[in-house]
This record gives sequence, C-alpha cells and structure tokens, in this order.
Amino acid sequence: MKELSPNRPYLLRAYYEWLMDNELTPHVVIDAYVPNTMVPQQYVKDGQIVLNIASSAVSELVISNESIEFSARFGGVLQQLFLPMASVIAIYARENGAGTVFDLEEAYQMTDEPEEQGLAIVEESLETTKNVTKSVTKRDKADSSKRRSHLTLVK
Repeated sequence: MKELSPNRPYLLRAYYEWLMDNELTPHVVIDAYVPNTMVPQQYVKDGQIVLNIASSAVSELVISNESIEFSARFGGVLQQLFLPMASVIAIYARENGAGTVFDLEEAYQMTDEPEEQGLAIVEESLETTKNVTKSVTKRDKADSSKRRSHLTLVK
C-alpha cells in the first residue's frame, strides 16, 4: 500500500481559505529553528515567530505542499520569507483564535524523539498560540482606542 502524503499543507490551505472567507486575519505560528526557515530573526521569541499571512499583509503568497513563501514588510523593510511545511505549528484567526495546531507527522520529524516529547511540543505550541492570541487581543483593544489607521479600505 502506498504511503500517504502529509496532510498539513492541505489543512493549512483549507484553514487559510476558511479564515479569509470569514473576513478573519490568519496568523501562523512558525518554529524558526526548522532547517531552511527564513524569517526575520529579530522577531523570533522562544524559537517561534507568529506571522500575519492575510492577503492584505503579504504579497506573492504561495502555499505549496512543501512550503509557504511570501514577501512582507518588517519595520518598513521588504523581506522574502520561506517557511518549510515542517516549520508550521499552527494557524489561527487573530480576532478569535479559531484555527488549529497541526499534528506531528512522520514526514516532518527531524529526530527520533519519543511520542511523549512530540505531544509535549504540540501542547506547548497550543499554549503559546493561546497566549499569543490573548496578548494580541488585549493589545489590539488597548491600541484601538489610542490610534486610528491611516489606511482606508476601498471596495
């Protein structure tokens, strides 16, 4: 019997489309230490980085079966990002946390670690995602009263 391909890229694309269709802001949690991951290192915290991948925040977004690639501005400087599929931990909506933490898949395992350790990493990633969502929500509420966007949405 043929071995199945990993389901992460398919689920990632489905969640991305679902979040965008519901006018939510998709964010991905990335393990910055996965080999070949190209992200702005100054924004990495505890080995992870959370990235807004909404079409309004990035350009040239490509979600293939092997990676996510796009350009985005960080501190006003345009950068090209490359995220191997193995580096993607979770996708969620900034506004309400809807989304998923991806299961560990054998295709993305880089070491022979016990399953218990893998489960702990997923649980830690889920907790990080929850904390990021809470802090972003609190910050957004606090910031929204202080500042107004200088951009106007034109439909």
